[in-house]
Amino acid sequence: MKTLSEEIAKYKEEFAHKAPEEVKKIMDAETQKLIKANISKNALKVGDQMSNFILPNAANKLISLDEILKENDYAVISFYRGAWCPYCNLELRALQRINEDLVALKAKLVAISPQTPDVSLSLKEKQELAFEVLSDLHNKVAKAYGLVFFLPPAVQAIYESFGHDIPGSNNDNSYELPMPATYVINKDKKIIFSFVNEDYRKRCEPQDILLAIRENS
Repeated sequence: MKTLSEEIAKYKEEFAHKAPEEVKKIMDAETQKLIKANISKNALKVGDQMSNFILPNAANKLISLDEILKENDYAVISFYRGAWCPYCNLELRALQRINEDLVALKAKLVAISPQTPDVSLSLKEKQELAFEVLSDLHNKVAKAYGLVFFLPPAVQAIYESFGHDIPGSNNDNSYELPMPATYVINKDKKIIFSFVNEDYRKRCEPQDILLAIRENS
């Protein structure tokens, strides 16, 4: 089975072949600006305490980090941009493949995006995800964790041309999104593993999550 990195590399190659040069140039330039700004320096990191959150799942049931950690030894929190993002979909499917391993390790996986619960429900059903998909409307939790950035107008226009209705999916026209981020939290809400990257094309390898939990068990 291919790693997530290999699947992403394949998609990037396919995108490079079909996307107009001007589109690739704009997207690459804006991503480089984010990387240069080093906004991930403000994000939570290993050793930090993660504050509690209470967010609705795809069925509009409220889920809290405190409750997750009462019932499990670890929480795995994955922030993603939305169902419209092909890199997010690759990552979510890769996380689904390790979900049973996580359960065996007494770890609860949840994915968080700024999408509405209805959009999250469609994603969960389409991707056949067995883990919770939570809605962080207006990125309140992601902001508290230092993960949010503003999508530049030039990239907004590109995504609109692709048919991505981000304001509709999020019920929010701010064009604020979370950086790809993955955290493993222990029962004390201490972060024992973190992955945060300004480049939306780079994602946490699921096997690294399993390794972090096993090393701390």
